[in-house]
Amino acid sequence: MTSISTLLPTYATINLTALAHNLSCITRYLSPGCTVMAIVKANAYGHGAIETAQALVRQGVERFAVASLDEGIALRQAGLSASIVVLGALFDEQVSDLIAHRLTPVVSDGRILPALAKAVRSYPTPYPIHLKVETGMGRLGLSPENLLGLLDNPLLRNPLQVEGLMTHLADADGKDSTFTERQLDTFNATLKQVQQRGITLPLVHTANSAAIVRFPDAHFSLVRPGIMLYGYHTLPDTVPAPDLRPVLSLHTTIAQLRTIPQGRTVSYNGTFVATRPTRIAVLPIGYADGYSRRLSHRGSVLIQGRRAPIVGLVCMDMIMVDVTDLAPVQVGETVTLIGEQREESIWADEVADWMGTIPYEVLCGIGSRVPRLYKPA
Repeated sequence: MTSISTLLPTYATINLTALAHNLSCITRYLSPGCTVMAIVKANAYGHGAIETAQALVRQGVERFAVASLDEGIALRQAGLSASIVVLGALFDEQVSDLIAHRLTPVVSDGRILPALAKAVRSYPTPYPIHLKVETGMGRLGLSPENLLGLLDNPLLRNPLQVEGLMTHLADADGKDSTFTERQLDTFNATLKQVQQRGITLPLVHTANSAAIVRFPDAHFSLVRPGIMLYGYHTLPDTVPAPDLRPVLSLHTTIAQLRTIPQGRTVSYNGTFVATRPTRIAVLPIGYADGYSRRLSHRGSVLIQGRRAPIVGLVCMDMIMVDVTDLAPVQVGETVTLIGEQREESIWADEVADWMGTIPYEVLCGIGSRVPRLYKPA
């Protein structure tokens, strides 16, 4: 039988049982009536948006959010019939495609309303949109004053309908809760004024992953978990962490072995110089696959359940590791870059620490030429 390493020397495995477990952890924080809008932007944080969304639908999730029009269209073309909200910026030229694929826009600038209204004027019922109020992120969104002024626009009664109101929290995972509480105060004041105008808002959402855990008052009718779905969090140490399970593992295969003498260099620019006779394993993965060049001389991988350090610069398509201190290894052996082997593990948050970043970047960076293999729930 041909081994998986022969067919796919570098691949990621996606554990859908872990995904279901994480969803269950999230829902335990929620009060009755509050539901999940799953964030599957950026290819579901590198996990594969289509397969991830389909798995979440099987777990009962009915609403999804993406960052861009093309991400939403890809889900529709894959057969996803659930609600899909487009969180990112929207341009006039994109409106016809957005409407054709029944995607729900988040309006962060009132200038888009005429184009939206024109595109849906022939619809038998008002078309749903969400409004985003800027409360402190300093990014997309209407100021509270502009949002309240926008509500007088007749286009929001027909042919458009305000289905949802949202904001984005900038510091929900910060050590000090003051800024988040200030944002929520601003949002609640705006929400109250909207409701006083007689506008019914079926969907109100502010809570990202960290806020789901830390700020129950931010739950409203929907929460927007992203990184927690995939098994990670960025909560401060003072906050009890949820029992999450990483969903993605990343593997490759030993392609070649060589022993180099003391004084010999490895990889570009000779930044690694052997201080002893050194056994080197060459692995077919590099920064073109999303394994960052910042891991040069810093990262480690797992071989036979033990850590082997990266030596030399990470190349576009290959890395080299020092296996001198391991038991004899062979070409074709599986190497784990993210995940577990025997009693040892390296997860994306540790890789992120080596890189000086966050696990979001590690996961989102895994390239499209790395195939994803899905383990069913």
